[in-house]
Amino acid sequence: MTPEIFTQQLRDLLDDSLVSVILYGSATTGERSEKYSDYNLMVVCTQLGRVELDLIRPLTVRWVEFGNPPPLLFTWKVLKNSSDVFPIELLDMKENHVILYGEDVLKRLPVSHANLRFQLEHELKGKLIQLRERYLLIDGSEEELAELLIATLSTFQILLRGGLRFFEVSVPFRKREAVRRFAMHAPFELAVFDEIQELKDGKIELEMVDVRDIFQRFLLTVENAANLIHEIGHRRG
Repeated sequence: MTPEIFTQQLRDLLDDSLVSVILYGSATTGERSEKYSDYNLMVVCTQLGRVELDLIRPLTVRWVEFGNPPPLLFTWKVLKNSSDVFPIELLDMKENHVILYGEDVLKRLPVSHANLRFQLEHELKGKLIQLRERYLLIDGSEEELAELLIATLSTFQILLRGGLRFFEVSVPFRKREAVRRFAMHAPFELAVFDEIQELKDGKIELEMVDVRDIFQRFLLTVENAANLIHEIGHRRG
């Protein structure tokens, strides 16, 4: 199921209560991978009660069966009040999205940088904890470790792109380029991100690298990034 087909069927179900359907994420930046990427949608409605949720449940189930996450669901009122809660995601969406239906609500959505540092530090440290926990649960094989690194790469790339906003006014859409730009401002090495990206893209074979060493350096780099964001907050606060 394509985003366009999902949108058309959603319009048939919700009619006038549907305000906007927005495509965001890797599908709009040219970074989408058939193996590792999916389509990300935001759906904005005038109301989202039990009746509306019951209407779109079967369509959402089919959408997820095609390998996509459920769409983000907002009423316009809640979305307007969420800019201080989700600054990372909403700033990225505002700068890079495609309107599949309705009004470009992101265009007129005010997003403040005031809470960006707090969310970034919270997310980096939380995801770092999860990365260590997931490492404990794999069987220790190089293949599973490589899959873990590849599966978590995009999340940390997005967070570092958010961190780049503290140093540059305009940030690249492409996550890999954003990390390289972030590296120009960081007092530590971020080359491990490129190594994992090359594994993900199939440009280097697993047998050619020491994946355990890559994992160790990735842990250290993410921890250093979290500490840097923390220091930025103290310098500015």
